[in-house]
Amino acid sequence: MPRGQKSKHRTREKRHQSRGDSQSHRRVQAPVALEESPTSSSAVLEGNTQSLSATESPYTSQESWGAPSTTITSSDISGTRSDEGENSQDEEHLCFSDVLPSTGSSCIDILTMKVGLLEQFILYKYKMKQPIMKEDMLKIIGQNYKNQYPEILKRASERIEVVFAVDLKEIDSTSHSYDLISKVKLPNNGRVRAGRGLPRTGLLMIVLGVIFMKGNRVAEEDLWKFLGMMRVFPGRKHFIYGEPKKLITKDLVRLKYLEYCQVPNSEPPRYEFLWGPKAQAETSKMKVLEFLAKVNDTVPSAFSSKYEEALRDEEARARAKSTASGHYRGTSSSLSHPTEI
Repeated sequence: MPRGQKSKHRTREKRHQSRGDSQSHRRVQAPVALEESPTSSSAVLEGNTQSLSATESPYTSQESWGAPSTTITSSDISGTRSDEGENSQDEEHLCFSDVLPSTGSSCIDILTMKVGLLEQFILYKYKMKQPIMKEDMLKIIGQNYKNQYPEILKRASERIEVVFAVDLKEIDSTSHSYDLISKVKLPNNGRVRAGRGLPRTGLLMIVLGVIFMKGNRVAEEDLWKFLGMMRVFPGRKHFIYGEPKKLITKDLVRLKYLEYCQVPNSEPPRYEFLWGPKAQAETSKMKVLEFLAKVNDTVPSAFSSKYEEALRDEEARARAKSTASGHYRGTSSSLSHPTEI
């Protein structure tokens, strides 16, 4: 074979091998990312009709938390690229499409990709305890998508909320800096323990939701059966929650968000979980139901009987608050105007 043809043949072989290696790498990584990602499960919580449906996490595996990355693992994204310096060229070949064509095209929704990039950036900044600045977020999505920034930010914050149970809030309107705020007042803004890391609030809200849906108490074995469908296992370190059994049975009990009690007259001893006083004070059945509804992409009223229970709980809380407020006003008035003897 002439030298020129041999050279072209070798070049084609190298390109083919490179593509094959890349595809093989993705096939190997995909199960890992899925296994490590937090998901909600399809376990039935109330009768046979109301359940938490399975949803894939839009987040990457543990290795990608080290720094912002252009590689996104998402149920909304069917193809990714991580080659540096080729982003602008690649975008010319990407197309807007909610559903990929059946021809095997690698076109993806660029807006969804931008949402994924912004998610990773926000979570990285939170993990490293660094300020989340609007100007930096605009740089992440690119000048060409500046007009879509509000929609991209809304979608990214919603997807973070349903996994981590934290809300993205502007904490300084002058500098336009943001932070992720835990839905309950867990130590270190949801991290539970000192130092850097991702929020554990999502797991607490799920546990509170399971307790509520199971009749305001859940047997320990039933809770772990449910969490197992989320790939959360006792004794196995989770890349977000750490060792979940210690977190649930020790940390959250010590912080009074959960109660861990022995079932009376059980032999051998069995245990169950209930809401703790801090959970009762800082959240409510309705707020937990709203969180579960967002996870399942539905509305709280879809959980019909539990929604009615949550409404009754809201009414009882309002009455108790009104009574306490009236008692405080009466006490304050009597102190201001002491009775003359």
